[in-house]
Amino acid sequence: MALPALRCTIRGGTLVTPSGTRRADLGIGDDGRIAAIEPSLPAGREDIDATDLFLLPGGVDSHCHIEQRTSSGLTPVDDFYSASVSALAGGTTTVVPFACQHRGKRIRDVVADYRAVAAKAAVDYAFHVIVTDPSETHAIDDLQACFAHGCSSVKVYMTYDALKLNDTEMLDVLELCRRHAAMVMVHAESHDLIAWITSRLLNAGRIAAKFHAVARPAIAEREATHRAISFAEFIGTPLLVVHVSGREAADEIARARHRGVPIYGETCPQYLTLTLRCLCAPLDGSKFLCSPPLRTEADQEALWEALRRGDLQVISSDHSAYNFAGGGDASKTAGGASTPFSKVPMGLPGLECRMPLLVSGYLHGRLDSLQQVARLGCEMPARLYGLYPRKGVLEVGSDADVVLWDLEARGKITKEALHDELDYTPFEGMAVRGEVRRTILRGRTVFE
Repeated sequence: MALPALRCTIRGGTLVTPSGTRRADLGIGDDGRIAAIEPSLPAGREDIDATDLFLLPGGVDSHCHIEQRTSSGLTPVDDFYSASVSALAGGTTTVVPFACQHRGKRIRDVVADYRAVAAKAAVDYAFHVIVTDPSETHAIDDLQACFAHGCSSVKVYMTYDALKLNDTEMLDVLELCRRHAAMVMVHAESHDLIAWITSRLLNAGRIAAKFHAVARPAIAEREATHRAISFAEFIGTPLLVVHVSGREAADEIARARHRGVPIYGETCPQYLTLTLRCLCAPLDGSKFLCSPPLRTEADQEALWEALRRGDLQVISSDHSAYNFAGGGDASKTAGGASTPFSKVPMGLPGLECRMPLLVSGYLHGRLDSLQQVARLGCEMPARLYGLYPRKGVLEVGSDADVVLWDLEARGKITKEALHDELDYTPFEGMAVRGEVRRTILRGRTVFE
């Protein structure tokens, strides 16, 4: 059967697919989807030479906070356009940020407002809904309407005064999502334990960034992870534990999975490359404040091993972008040196660095194959949130979201080389192997 004329061909590269890597040509139709994958294709109207390059699916970053007002009233400094430009430069073509219901607000209105804000994005996107007030009069009806219109996931918090659900509310949300086959994401940290430790630290004048790790110990994450898994197991709802920071929470997820419970785990580049020693820097420790906090080198090793074994399934950025020194209130240092760690804006930027750090991790021997890279950064987030196989894979019929990687390239991450609008990166000076040469979104080159 003759192929239709191809709008674009990418020839001479090595494709990374779920079944392995192979040298093949990829053809893209006028509809922006992959029309052919063959050992040899004739040139399309646009012909891209991919000799010596590897073709991975466009990255899917399923956990990022973009133009989302936080519980403290702040909004991260980047907007949907600037954030998505940096995502494309880092090989990510789809993002799934959060439409956040603050207490007393209608979910329907929150989603509509967020959709309008997101219209300027340069990437493809979907939304999760953060549920903080399931007792709001219209909450159940609004969530059901969201599910009917394609939303496939909600996020709940077990900590932060303005966001957390109590156990009864957690069970209610889990039960509703089970009925609608929706995924539940959970920020699992033990709120009361953290509050108890934090109050004692602050009363003793222990306000520096390094005490953030003391206030949120691994046991607080382990206990909440165990409780969330227990609730999901009882209700029978799939659950994904987000931003797993170390061994203890990862072990809870592995034990549940080995029992056959549909529990999934996500970690982030910061937990794989940075440690709590970063928090001890006397002048810039607040650059590295995120929750859960950075942990130890031993936790790093445990996370890489959990990824390699398949006990954790997703790597997301948890991008939450605040300047260090500039940007008014949306700055890590806005309150001055006397600001306690508990009042510093939490979160790290990472949209652009996520896939490069993941590819570099493979090239440094931390993962077994490029298929693992594609599965963790592209395929599994697409599968878990209802985007697969349109996103997350290089197959005939999928969107032609393709990233051309030069695995021989060597470099360092620097603020100057990144494409966001922030005044720092937590990964400054980190050596990386591999580099994005071209990013294609639905058949069109969007970064080169």
